[in-house]
Amino acid sequence: MPIIAGLGNPGQQHETTRHNVGFMALDALAEEFGLKWANSKKFKAAVAKNADFILLKPQTFMNDSGQAIAAALAYYKLQPENLTVIHDDLDIPLGKYKFSVASRSAGHKGVQSIIDRLNTKNFKRLRIGIKTPTLEKIPADKFVLQKFGVSELKAIKKLITQIKRELA
Repeated sequence: MPIIAGLGNPGQQHETTRHNVGFMALDALAEEFGLKWANSKKFKAAVAKNADFILLKPQTFMNDSGQAIAAALAYYKLQPENLTVIHDDLDIPLGKYKFSVASRSAGHKGVQSIIDRLNTKNFKRLRIGIKTPTLEKIPADKFVLQKFGVSELKAIKKLITQIKRELA
């Protein structure tokens, strides 16, 4: 049974920030399949599951996402090959996405945390683009914590609908 983990930061104040696009994608998948979120103290994550897959939203903050994901893989006795991570990507334009397997973190601290905790990069990633012209004007660490603008959020929701159809 695969685990699909979406990366983000917990808390209402982070809900529509660029860094939380992984959480947004998982919320859409959970809704599509009629799944309800439950908090797991075993691995510090929100979990929604059915007979086919497990959705996981680490509640450890982005830069320590690996803690929750490693604990969940161990609990369910799964290997990293059974993991798909959905996260934001500064190198991909807004409204686009890419799949990758066994690739480096490219500076994404949440992904690096997973690589460090699992001692491997051998897992799948769905990288959702958040790059806009604004990125050239402010530091990346500030950019990812900003909320999406209205038109950006519309583009992200459209992209998530497309991704949801492809994954469903």
